[in-house]
Amino acid sequence: MKIFVAGHRGMVGGAILRRLEDRKVAGEDIELVTRTSSDLDLTDQAAVRGFMQDTRPDQVILAAAKVGGIFANNTYPAQFIYENLMIESNVIHQAHAAGVTRLLQLGSSCIYPGAVPQPMREDALLTGTLEPTNEPYAIAKIAGIKLCESYNRQYGTDFRSVMPTNLYGPGDNFHPDNSHVLPALIRRFHEAVQDGLDNVVIWGTGTPRREFLHVDDMAAASLFVLALDKVSYDANTEPMLSHINVGCGVDVSILELAQMVAKATGFEGEIRTDPSKPDGTLRKLMDVSRLRDMGWSASIGLEEGITQSYSWFLEHQDDFREN
Repeated sequence: MKIFVAGHRGMVGGAILRRLEDRKVAGEDIELVTRTSSDLDLTDQAAVRGFMQDTRPDQVILAAAKVGGIFANNTYPAQFIYENLMIESNVIHQAHAAGVTRLLQLGSSCIYPGAVPQPMREDALLTGTLEPTNEPYAIAKIAGIKLCESYNRQYGTDFRSVMPTNLYGPGDNFHPDNSHVLPALIRRFHEAVQDGLDNVVIWGTGTPRREFLHVDDMAAASLFVLALDKVSYDANTEPMLSHINVGCGVDVSILELAQMVAKATGFEGEIRTDPSKPDGTLRKLMDVSRLRDMGWSASIGLEEGITQSYSWFLEHQDDFREN
């Protein structure tokens, strides 16, 4: 079985690759194919076509994407929609053209409308207006889902999409401006402890609620979905949906999250909110009943995961000093 992992240097792609490497060591007949962005530009149609035709993988895991938090999405909307659309279009189409038997695309919970009923079900897609702060990225990810659905309908392919909630863990981006909320908080509280500060300010009111999933759980869920036989995959909804929510089914407020991070980093000062900064969507909780009914549930608790993530940050903090 030849498997191409696109985006293997990213947080999710790296976690998936580690699991596949463990399975290979355990004796499974797996040939892993990876390319760095300098070796293969996934936004280049001709390059992707040549790669797929030459390599002919049996399966493709599309974990490559341009990602970022509220600041990055607001600052670089054109890059977020263009690069993600190009990556998805090229990889999905050229995978089909090369005869790939099964593909798994990773999306994001931001595909759902900002005012959707909670928890968010898969059939809530395209039922309302998207959250403005990440609309370009969300539109690109919706397009990826519809690409998979359309190729399945027209060509009988077996292309699937998983929609994760907020992810964190080893390999995360801890940039002070371009990272997601949890790694940004880890770095901010860590530096507050190092600098002896008596307070830390968090963006927004602290009341929005978010769900967080450890990246190792995400990797396990992704490979679980990829391995499902087609009958099991299709039989859980009517009409069939080609995307599946992945999360833990539990959310916390941003203020509660900050308190957990403060505890993990040893910060004992005051946590202040800044209501002048955007909150984003007030609540984003995934309905994960479909995946749970299939037989998979998350296993890493949030406090445990934050502690693990902070330990990884400490081990690699020299890599972030210039950022």
